[in-house]
Amino acid sequence: MLRNYKVIISFAAGILVMLILFFGLKSCFNLSEKTEKSDYYILTNQISKMNKMVVMEQDISSMQKTKMGYEVFGKEISNNSIITYTKTNAQVSYDLNKMKIEVDSINKKLVITALPDADIRITPSVEIQSLDDSFINRISEKDIKNVTQKAKETAINSVNQNQLRTEGRKQLMENLNNIFVLAKALNYTIEDETGKLGVLGL
Repeated sequence: MLRNYKVIISFAAGILVMLILFFGLKSCFNLSEKTEKSDYYILTNQISKMNKMVVMEQDISSMQKTKMGYEVFGKEISNNSIITYTKTNAQVSYDLNKMKIEVDSINKKLVITALPDADIRITPSVEIQSLDDSFINRISEKDIKNVTQKAKETAINSVNQNQLRTEGRKQLMENLNNIFVLAKALNYTIEDETGKLGVLGL
């Protein structure tokens, strides 16, 4: 009788130990939230990989001839010219560290709350192609500096920044669509609080 009592106690103690181990492991690994956390980490890691994104780049080149001279009584008595070649690079980029996205893993929502503005960088580079100098009217360093500065200003003003912003925004949306496709594959709905993502038809 005593032996049976000891077996029962030993069996009950074994079950108790197993239950403690089971709930302890369940608490440590949080098995009930495995899928949600996995989805959350996939999305947040994908978002965090994005940094400064150059979405569009445009190169423009032009040549410009500048004539300089002196006039006496309305008649030109001396002149010279400078021919410049200007190559302009225009970039549209977005600092995606400023993009704000909230991932609701419980309700399976991806909420876009803020998008960064476009950063447009225009970089002109001017080269002197030809100098038509004369003995009487010499071309000075100041003349060259003025001509190159005006060539840069002309190049910057020739870039249509509004068009760059429009095209850059479309390209940004196409790039962001990779994240949205992943979110949809994980059965997340996408909510746009910025009102700027209409081109994706979300």
